[in-house]
Amino acid sequence: MTIRPSSDLLPALQQLIRPIDSHKGLYGSVAILGGATGMIGAALLAGRAALHLGAGKIWVGLLDERLLVDPTQPELMIVAANQLLTQKPSHLLIGPGLGQSKQAIELLHSGLMSSLPLVLDADALNLIAQEAEFKSLLHTRAAETIITPHPAEAARLLQCPTKAVQAQREQAVKTLSKDFFCHTILKGSNTLIANQHEVWINTSGNSALSSAGQGDILSGIVLALLAQGLSAIQASCCAAYLHGSAADSWRKKHPNGIGLTASETFLLVREELNLQLNLSQEHC
Repeated sequence: MTIRPSSDLLPALQQLIRPIDSHKGLYGSVAILGGATGMIGAALLAGRAALHLGAGKIWVGLLDERLLVDPTQPELMIVAANQLLTQKPSHLLIGPGLGQSKQAIELLHSGLMSSLPLVLDADALNLIAQEAEFKSLLHTRAAETIITPHPAEAARLLQCPTKAVQAQREQAVKTLSKDFFCHTILKGSNTLIANQHEVWINTSGNSALSSAGQGDILSGIVLALLAQGLSAIQASCCAAYLHGSAADSWRKKHPNGIGLTASETFLLVREELNLQLNLSQEHC
């Protein structure tokens, strides 16, 4: 079914409206695991997106331990990757800039064994595609799990050509959700979101999102919404819609759609979220 902002998103987004008597502890203590050498930026982008979309506290666990603070966003708490779970986060994202080292494999295993609601992206998905044990661990998880593959990552998980995924996107997203016992966001033009029973299609977004880091932004948005109380399917649908709608608004000013960066996008998504919250209050 097509995501309809008025009936599908507004009721979910109303859960994000904050009471006067409020504090950061009410909005999740999220953790992001990734940032191997040369890819720290991916983890930071996801963390910045989670921060701007309302997560209460954010730890970023980096495999490359040389960075001690994000000078652009010092609100992010930087820790060594192997110390991340000791912070006792409420929700966990694994994958942005993770790499495929032995340490990455061990850390992913720990995350899959945890009882935390989990978002999996990028190299976390590539490692799951290579390790049969990880697929088994997904089946035994009690907490909600969301995977966010682009078509090539989906093809690796399904062990088929990328062209086959693109030719039958709806069947692919259904199979991923069933085989990996999770909620799935299959990215691309008309992003598909699925649980084990239903499929939603997101029609917002455009080719301006064809730039590095946009997947990291999307996974950070999903994490933030999940941590603020939305269900896995609500967080997935709302994140996909808001991400795309922000790009649609940007493209009205830049009709050629060239040059939208990931670092700009999470700011645009924050604007879109607050606009939608205003609309939800008007409909109350």
